[in-house]
Amino acid sequence: MTVVKYKDYLTASKPFKALTTGTKNTSGRNAFGRITSRFRGAGNKRKFRFIDFKFEKLDIPFKIETVEYDPYRTAFISLVVYRDGERRYILAPKDVKVGDVFVISEEADIKVGNRMKLKNIPVGTFVHNIEIKENSGAKLARSAGSYAEVAALDGKKVHLKMPSSEVRKVSAEGFATIGEVSNPDHKLVKLGKAGKSRYLGRRPKVRGSAMNPVDHPYGGGEGRAGVGRRRLVTKWGKPAGKGQKTRRAKKYSNNEIVRRRKVGKRR
Repeated sequence: MTVVKYKDYLTASKPFKALTTGTKNTSGRNAFGRITSRFRGAGNKRKFRFIDFKFEKLDIPFKIETVEYDPYRTAFISLVVYRDGERRYILAPKDVKVGDVFVISEEADIKVGNRMKLKNIPVGTFVHNIEIKENSGAKLARSAGSYAEVAALDGKKVHLKMPSSEVRKVSAEGFATIGEVSNPDHKLVKLGKAGKSRYLGRRPKVRGSAMNPVDHPYGGGEGRAGVGRRRLVTKWGKPAGKGQKTRRAKKYSNNEIVRRRKVGKRR
């Protein structure tokens, strides 16, 4: 078992009550009570924190008050207070400390934690919390330790090298935060026991090859049998993993991809 030493990073043990709410555990079921996401259920009770991904308060400096744990995401979050007194939660950039001051502006200083328009960020800079379109809210590079690299400026578009190695175009008018997302050690965590998965609301997964033919394409056979298929598929027969292309051929954003991500064992 390996864990993140939270005491080395976190500065608060309880969330800011005004920015939290209770949530209902759906256990992976929809409004009809049918399971739509398998292997979900139980787990510890959690409070939802409202995170600011819109960043509408331009040119008003804000100060980091706390660095906190969020049970709904892999990165740490920070409670910030703006100069006008309003408090909000944001994703904590890597290596920020309590008392640090940042600003959201079209042309801020190139400093980790500041947020500015992509067209004003130099090529080669690492960014996160990226907007795809202007005023659409941050959508890209939000998980622990992730970042995208500004690869080129192409008219009204900016080329970003994504964490997946894909190079894609986004609007140059969109905002992004300088630096990487906090908690890069998350990828080193090993749960170590089945019980920790249950705490997180993850129920045991059953191998397709252990099922009956009626339940899974891999099911059946005498003893341990191979998959028996040329390509791997899901329970519903859709292509899955191992270097196969699973992206929809007519997805609306295909024309924004400059270079497809590397997949498979050779990556």
